[in-house]
Amino acid sequence: MKHVLVTGGLGFIGSAFVRQALTERDWHVTVLDAMTYAANPANVAAVSSDPRYAFVHGDICDAAAVRQAIGRGVDAIVNFAAETHVDRSILDPAAFIRTAAIGTHILLEAAREHAVGRFLQVSTDEVYGDVEGGSSTERDPLRPRSPYAASKAGADLQVLAHHATYGMAVLITRGSNTYGPYQYPEKLVPLFVTNLLDDQTVPMYGDGLQVRDWLHVEDHARGVLHVLEHGTIGEAYNLGGGNSRTNREITEQLLAHTGRSWDSHVRHVRDREGHDRRYSLDASKARALGWSPRHPFEAGLAATVAWYRDNEAWWRPIKSGEFRAYYERQYAHR
Repeated sequence: MKHVLVTGGLGFIGSAFVRQALTERDWHVTVLDAMTYAANPANVAAVSSDPRYAFVHGDICDAAAVRQAIGRGVDAIVNFAAETHVDRSILDPAAFIRTAAIGTHILLEAAREHAVGRFLQVSTDEVYGDVEGGSSTERDPLRPRSPYAASKAGADLQVLAHHATYGMAVLITRGSNTYGPYQYPEKLVPLFVTNLLDDQTVPMYGDGLQVRDWLHVEDHARGVLHVLEHGTIGEAYNLGGGNSRTNREITEQLLAHTGRSWDSHVRHVRDREGHDRRYSLDASKARALGWSPRHPFEAGLAATVAWYRDNEAWWRPIKSGEFRAYYERQYAHR
């Protein structure tokens, strides 16, 4: 590969992939991004002056913008573009269906028209739904239970259908809960860290015993990069961190890192509608391919807290305006 198109490349995981691709590979990288609320040019500031980097402002639902980006002669497409937060999908499911269903379809058709050599869809462990015991494998059925998860599962099925019907060279990665620097502060880790640094309370859903498997963003991006280069066409690969923790455990660690107390800083709120109790990924297929996480969870979480402490200039402007309106809408009534 010489030239990769990265959609959603200004977002959290997409920007980590862009930074790695330009630092560790001799590739040209074009980013196509709609610049919605979670996109941030600062996420790629470290590599944006590289002459191999190019940016196209556009929506994957806009066929003209997609053709403009692909027309630069790309060898591969990595699709990170998505609406990403389950809570927002409950408030506005239509936006999620639009991006995942229509946007992915437009990307696939443009890739087919331009004979792009490889198409990788970045998905999520949430497509497997609630997992009472054991761990989800790539052979398990998709049983999404939220509008967000359903939109991602629908995109996965479109990708696989284009492989079966048209012979497109496609791949899918399904990552577990991702944490690390540059994450928009609506998700658990950055929301709780920034609230606690400001000596504010944090909203804990229900009893806090929901279980998630945690993966550092650099490990996630490196997994996508590895599958893009070495994966078997037509296959999906789980990228699991192997770090299952309850939300209570995560909260306790964040309180310790910020010097705050449970009694004064944790506010229990009504649980999310349809909240999946547990996710767990079996990542043995990706490990057999040669990928494995490098960041120990405790050290990675401590470094993440330190990053937010040292980079207030990145997150503080975000936590006003649109974010503040969303936060009040999401939590005030709970």
